[in-house]
Amino acid sequence: MAEPQHKDEKSFRGIPVSTGVCRGKILVLGRARPTIARRQVADGDLAEEVNRLEKALVQTRHQILDVQRKVSEGMGAQEGGIFEAHLLVLEDRTLLDEVVRVIQQQKVNAEHAFHTVAERYAAMLSVIEDEYLRERASDMRDVTMRVLNNLLGVEEDADLRHLKEPCIIISHDLSPSNTAQLDKRHVLGFATDVGSRTSHTAIMARSLRIPAVVGLKDASAQLVNGQQVLLDGHNGLLIVNPTDQTLFEYGQLILRQATLQQRLRDLLHEPAITLDGHRVLVHANIEQAADAEQVKANGAEGVGLFRTEYLFLNRDRLPGEEQQYQAYRDAAVALKPLMVVIRTLDLGGDKFLAHMQMPTELNPFLGWRAIRISLQERDIFRAQLRAILRASAEGNLRMMYPMISGLDELKQANALLEEYKEELRQEKVPFDEKLEVGAMIETPSAAIVADSLAKRVSFFSIGTNDLIQYSLAVDRMNEKIAHLYEPTHPAIVRLIKVTVEAAHNHKVRVSVCGEMAGDPVLAPLLLGLGVDELSAAPSLVPPLKFLIRRLKLTEARELADFALDCESASDIQARCQEHARQIAPGLFEDK
Repeated sequence: MAEPQHKDEKSFRGIPVSTGVCRGKILVLGRARPTIARRQVADGDLAEEVNRLEKALVQTRHQILDVQRKVSEGMGAQEGGIFEAHLLVLEDRTLLDEVVRVIQQQKVNAEHAFHTVAERYAAMLSVIEDEYLRERASDMRDVTMRVLNNLLGVEEDADLRHLKEPCIIISHDLSPSNTAQLDKRHVLGFATDVGSRTSHTAIMARSLRIPAVVGLKDASAQLVNGQQVLLDGHNGLLIVNPTDQTLFEYGQLILRQATLQQRLRDLLHEPAITLDGHRVLVHANIEQAADAEQVKANGAEGVGLFRTEYLFLNRDRLPGEEQQYQAYRDAAVALKPLMVVIRTLDLGGDKFLAHMQMPTELNPFLGWRAIRISLQERDIFRAQLRAILRASAEGNLRMMYPMISGLDELKQANALLEEYKEELRQEKVPFDEKLEVGAMIETPSAAIVADSLAKRVSFFSIGTNDLIQYSLAVDRMNEKIAHLYEPTHPAIVRLIKVTVEAAHNHKVRVSVCGEMAGDPVLAPLLLGLGVDELSAAPSLVPPLKFLIRRLKLTEARELADFALDCESASDIQARCQEHARQIAPGLFEDK
């Protein structure tokens, strides 16, 4: 909602997804959509409608491949990979066969049939109310619009490639296709009514390094072209008609941010040691071996989470043992002697394979996913474990299993690992006989039986995103209950403490690799609870090290003691914020 600040100044608050501050005139993109009329088609013309559909699909595929190539060249392979999801929509035989069936049985035009079926699919994904699945709905609508435009022979509503002057884009939403067109010379930043931190559009904004804010509710409906605004990507604010005082304050903020960035660069290669001499390892989370450069560039001390499922997604076929071995080996060699923790396949829930028959589930996060898939699909698990073992001979690798919910799963996984080790011994293939194996603590059941698990692993990694979701039964992207998603909920604090105590009783180290680990406000609480290592996105490593080097572990433990005795999540959050701002105020500068 709009927040009045001055008789001429108005601000909208949203979610910051790409840092920075910019000022300029706005360009408001309309929400116009082509009118999709339903036409009855004679029997003799039905084949031509199907032919029109196929031509439009081919044309759309060429367009998406062209966008993908340009994005890969301009931003990188990871950003270009976003469009693999779009290409998969065009290859989804279930969807396309349904469109053809509607054309033939209802005797209607291709536009109407495609729009009807695709929108039904997108609506089904949206209803699940999980942020990743919601993004898939956005992907589907993006592709749908391209196909419909090609069927109708119309151009896209907004051509962002030929802007004449610098502007800030305001829109209800920006599809990845629209974002890919943004020219940094003319697009200073953008803001949208909807979206999340992990949306494809947000990812691309960070790659472009332009300020971006999402989740502004209805800003696009209230604003008009040409208005002067200031976009604050640090705090998630869009300020319309900023006063001279506001502009002065933001000028000071920009200067302070520049000073802070220089201080962060100065300590990139310094260790994260508290003021009272406690060493904390700060690692990075990655998705592919190519991310190794970002790990080193941001001063991380290794990789605490290598998400291997991204080797499997958006491919025509499963990667074999050799392909996986090369990817894991590349990461190990690139970062040697730094540690790399490889997480075995975490499919299901929000990530699916197009070529695997995944069951339709009412709640995929409580269904067939992660270690459950690996233990049943033994051929897939065998190829991955053998690849990891082989790569362990080339660098400092560790391995961990996702979504362990009890001791039986851990025993089964370890038994298979030993079986595949013996295979390699028989084949005289080298691997690290002392490869450390860990378990992710992401469910309340795993935390409660952590003592039993700790006897059989070398380390724990707490995935706080899922631990919070499963413990509090809250989908944070569901606007009706998002306020209940509380990382500082007393139950979460106590589950982390129980896990750490069980681990340390068996001399097992504990890392946190969820979003809590990358939040400077919550990092002191985690360290006070006894967590040994933090792992976050590479770009978050410098501010974490900056904060840790200004922290006393004794004070962090006092903060944890307060949290363990407290009954209020908001009180714990407030105390964490107060403490973090006291020790590292520069990290939390706002207007």
